[in-house]
Amino acid sequence: MQRSEIHLGLKAHLYHLSNLFLPLSVLVLLIVINLIKGADYFSFTMVKGAFYGNIPNILFGASELVILSIGMTLVTAASRGQDIGIGEAATISSAVFVWFVLNAGEVTLLTIVAAFLLSCVVGLVIGVFNGTLVSIFRVQPMVATLILFMGGRSIAFMIDGKLSPILANDISNQIGTVIPGVPIQTPIILTVVFIAIVAVVLKTTNLRLYVESVGINPNAARLMGINPKKIIFLTFLIMGICTAVAGFIAVNKAGRHDSVNLLKFIMMDAILAVAIGGNSLRGGKFSITGSIIGAYTIEILNRTMLRLEIETETIKAFKAVFIIILMVVGSPVVRVFAGKVINRVRTGRFRSVLKRSAPKSVKEE
Repeated sequence: MQRSEIHLGLKAHLYHLSNLFLPLSVLVLLIVINLIKGADYFSFTMVKGAFYGNIPNILFGASELVILSIGMTLVTAASRGQDIGIGEAATISSAVFVWFVLNAGEVTLLTIVAAFLLSCVVGLVIGVFNGTLVSIFRVQPMVATLILFMGGRSIAFMIDGKLSPILANDISNQIGTVIPGVPIQTPIILTVVFIAIVAVVLKTTNLRLYVESVGINPNAARLMGINPKKIIFLTFLIMGICTAVAGFIAVNKAGRHDSVNLLKFIMMDAILAVAIGGNSLRGGKFSITGSIIGAYTIEILNRTMLRLEIETETIKAFKAVFIIILMVVGSPVVRVFAGKVINRVRTGRFRSVLKRSAPKSVKEE
């Protein structure tokens, strides 16, 4: 009994490692390329009491993508589809945030908090809309969210009053940059806090189990007492919160609201981050850790191409080639083959250790 439990634990550990192998290997490869380009890649500088450098800049730049990738992971795992309107949803919620701040008179911390909570409510409303279409009316997720993708920025444009309003206050500036006396940039801190909250939720609730069960087999999940419609609907609500938080960070970074360009096409990077993270785009088991690593990997990739002095116009072509390679390497066929090879190697070593450590009577049996 004990040996079987150890074997199951080993298999689960191997599965987790195989999922993280692709994002970690790509991340290491990009770091090596940057180190070859210049040995000062990990150097830091202190500017006005805050750390700056390649690594802080990557953490800063990927803040919104990391948060959206977390929501995309849950939506993909449960609904077996993707939300392609997350950039537009973030644009709408951040437009409401800016509208509230600019019409509140004196801007205080309470004003910012109230505006942020209002933007979260807007994100939830958007999540309700998308979740209803997918879970109740069974519209394919990509088609359902195409509605917001097509018209979302027009809605934000109308909220803006056909302008690009500026957030000219110290609190917004500190949220988008640094708080005096704190050496780490504020968006990095907010991202870490958000990741910690998600980790606690997944650890203390059955959300992971329910989402994976629905994604793997919704009919079997229903027989076990799990309501697939509610779980899919819940993941879209979480996605709505993620878009509101990402929009909040993005608009404070920019210092103004740009309905046309804010987080434009970020859904492509979010989907790619989920795929790079070892998650199946057909739903089921998922790895939030893998998606987070995938998001930072994409940010490093973008900055690496700029560092290699690749022209902006050709970056997308290089990125497309890189994505094709990643998709082939991370395809189910290659992953299953690699998993079998790793499992054989690991199992062989595990059995040899058991034979050496087992008593003579057990070995004879």
